[in-house]
Amino acid sequence: MPQLPLEVFSPNWSSDPGSVVLEQERVLAMSAAARAAGVRPGMRRGGVLMLLPEARLVERSGTREAEALDAVAMALLQYTPQVAQAEEATLLLDIGASLRLFGGIRRLCERVRANLRALGFTACLGCAPTARGAWLLARRNAGRALRMESLTRRLDRLPVTLLPPARAYADWFEGIGCRHLGELRRLPRPGLQRRCGRALLDIVDAAYGLSPELFEWVEPPERFHARLELFDRIDQADLLLAGAHHLVLQLTGWLCARQLAVERIRLLLEHERGRVARPPTTVEVALAEPTWRDEHLMRLLKERLAKLELEAPVIGIGLEAQQLQAMAPPTESLFPEPGGSEEDRMRMIELLVARLGADNVLQALPHADYRPEIANVWVPVQQKVSAAARASQMPPDVQSLPRPTWLLAKPIALLMRNHRPFYGSPLKVASSPERIEAGWWSELQARDYFIAEGQDHTLYWIYRERIVGAGEDALPRWFLHGLFG
Repeated sequence: MPQLPLEVFSPNWSSDPGSVVLEQERVLAMSAAARAAGVRPGMRRGGVLMLLPEARLVERSGTREAEALDAVAMALLQYTPQVAQAEEATLLLDIGASLRLFGGIRRLCERVRANLRALGFTACLGCAPTARGAWLLARRNAGRALRMESLTRRLDRLPVTLLPPARAYADWFEGIGCRHLGELRRLPRPGLQRRCGRALLDIVDAAYGLSPELFEWVEPPERFHARLELFDRIDQADLLLAGAHHLVLQLTGWLCARQLAVERIRLLLEHERGRVARPPTTVEVALAEPTWRDEHLMRLLKERLAKLELEAPVIGIGLEAQQLQAMAPPTESLFPEPGGSEEDRMRMIELLVARLGADNVLQALPHADYRPEIANVWVPVQQKVSAAARASQMPPDVQSLPRPTWLLAKPIALLMRNHRPFYGSPLKVASSPERIEAGWWSELQARDYFIAEGQDHTLYWIYRERIVGAGEDALPRWFLHGLFG
């Protein structure tokens, strides 16, 4: 990441009027606006202010750069569990086992570049059979060399000063006419080692595949919590999407490395501190099905942030993973289900919840009660209810009995004509009675339910009150309670 010292203060997805990073009072890196104004590396502070009075001057921060490298390494764990940090703001990824999964080296490089742009960093990628060879190609932005023969040819043309141990001897190499690695390899090794040290030969041997390479791979933490400090006060929630994507990419890498899927995330929007401090605004996103992909999480966050009204400016954002479970294996079905998979349906439900609110997207949940109007309650669709739990909530002798597709909110009293219930036409009883008598603890109901058929062959669910009035002459009353499909 060649622009890391600058982009930790000014990510490439933010507008920058002119930022300049200083190291020991000299320019180390500058933004495009500052370069257009004439600022150059090595320039002093006074020269920068003379060319660009409104420039934002900041001192180089090693702490910020280390945190940025950790964040990028965490995000890239989604492509391989073997990610290591190298010198000079470089990350090494062993992708040998991941090429087929991601569709080849070209597509994998495109995805890595896209992720780094979303994180706010500019990157130069290099690919090679050896880690040190890929590192040298990336330092020179020399592309890919997928075979040892082509890697050897490309490395031979690279300048000697790309090697950190050789920079202290740059004048000596220039004096003997040794400018490229190919010429360096032809020098006598014993004499080169005595003059320049063993470290130079070790890095050359590692780049050309002549010696093994050992790395300390990045270890993901046990729990995920990431934070990003913004570079300006944000008053509109939808402008926080780029920063949220920065954190979601880290979450995606962490989930893949830990082989986990997330069911609920919490986005914390931090406000001013000090005397005007106030608690952070919390945006919680619950998913119908666990996921470990950033595309779907960002779609839901975009819907939530678009409707959010901020009560105070935001100066920082954080992301937490609330509920986790093991990553589910892909389906083993040979043929896809018509109308989309179960995952597609769950994604649609989650999008509806994000747009309409959790209280407006409900699902039916059986309740252990024989009374039909009480045997079902409506709960948010995101409430986890397994099929076994649904079946256990139903009385065992009711699960196999016919029930109407539509149950009326309130039973309708039916007229009686020629001693038969009437609803648009005389109804003919088409089943034996089902007696329901329950609710003695709150509201007693004693009914005999029948399936009735109209003259147009529509099926109705009707009942007759078994206890009506007093005395033997009390007439039965009939009610319509449901409609069959």
